[in-house]
Amino acid sequence: MSAATIVNQVRWTKHPQGQDANAERSVTETVGAIIARVKQEGDTALRDYSAQFDKVVPEQFEVSAEEIEQALAALDPQTRRDSEFAIAQVRRFAEAQLATMQPLEVETLPGVHLGHRILPIQTVGCYVPGGRYPILSAPVMSIVPATVAGCEQIIACLPPGAHPAMIAVCHLAGAHRIFKVGGAQAIAAMAWGTESVPAVDKIVGPGNAWVNEAKRQVFGKVGIDALAGPSEIFTIADESADPRILAADLLAQAEHDIHTRVGLATTCQDIAVRTLAEIERQLGNLPTAATAGEAWRRQGEIVVCDTEEQLIDFADYIATEHLQVHTRDPHATAAKIRNYGSLFIGQNASVVFSDKCCGTNHTLPTMAAARYTGGLWVGAYVKVCTHQWIDAEGIPAIAEPAIRQSRTEGMQGHRRAAEIRLRPQDIDAITAGIRD
Repeated sequence: MSAATIVNQVRWTKHPQGQDANAERSVTETVGAIIARVKQEGDTALRDYSAQFDKVVPEQFEVSAEEIEQALAALDPQTRRDSEFAIAQVRRFAEAQLATMQPLEVETLPGVHLGHRILPIQTVGCYVPGGRYPILSAPVMSIVPATVAGCEQIIACLPPGAHPAMIAVCHLAGAHRIFKVGGAQAIAAMAWGTESVPAVDKIVGPGNAWVNEAKRQVFGKVGIDALAGPSEIFTIADESADPRILAADLLAQAEHDIHTRVGLATTCQDIAVRTLAEIERQLGNLPTAATAGEAWRRQGEIVVCDTEEQLIDFADYIATEHLQVHTRDPHATAAKIRNYGSLFIGQNASVVFSDKCCGTNHTLPTMAAARYTGGLWVGAYVKVCTHQWIDAEGIPAIAEPAIRQSRTEGMQGHRRAAEIRLRPQDIDAITAGIRD
């Protein structure tokens, strides 16, 4: 079904305003200049950008062992226990995921041996956002899977003004080195390396529009996990849903950022109307209403579908980062959906649990990227690398078709390389061109 058909068959109780294209162009140009300067000037550029954007220039960019000890000592004991619980949960799930990835050896034809190995990426850079809140789960989600994968060097970068607790949790999660560098300049530093910050092989972790654009521009020089826009949540619901819970979950995600996309799609007009009223009621006593309310005003949407089939089609069309399912049979509904970053099945499975500590990763695809990819997981920190070896008995089975295909394509160098394996006794004639 076409996107136009899907959109035309639903009704909006509340429609979003959309994003500012001019702002996006400005970000692209600014980030490009930042990357070019960091690449050329290294630490000098990092100091200038720290002063400009963070209003502080660290004496040294790398967090010292003493600073780590101070951050750990200052960490509230219960906060540390809660962080260690989240680390254990994320580690447990990542270990289970890695166990599903196995080396392979197979003999596809007699004498033809193929296989692959699971190899950890050597050096990864984890961007840890400072942002509006000290989100202690952020370093857990990007660093812990890297430790499970076996990456040799795990670098963490976070803004110099980040809460000291963030440094403590980076250390507890397993970062080998931590740097007080934030924003697009941190991405540039990890991609190209500076006098202080080592270059990495892959960069992971969420960030704001500038961080995201920087990841896009350095991709190719290094790998990246994904391009992520502002956070998103959608709930699909029928008449059995509770508007109070729907509103609470939408506002919980909306308090991340004023650009957060929050929405409800339902087959029940009454649920749509009651949820809209409930959101306004809860905003009246929500301490973070300034952010959550602005996000709801700008990006909030409520959609009414006539049938469950339309509801499923709309869910697959939006391919949202977080998709909650509040229906009478949520498992049956969930089984019909294909496009989502992470799926929350049933009323009890709040996005908040995944955001903080239940074990699945909260770094997920946005902007409909869930149509072609999943979220950050332990597999993002390893490479599946193939290999092959050929016994003498396997050569005839593959050399003959390789010779014929090479000749058809006019690639005589390929033909020769295959033919000398099939007829080694004629290698001099073949390489001299006598047999051409």
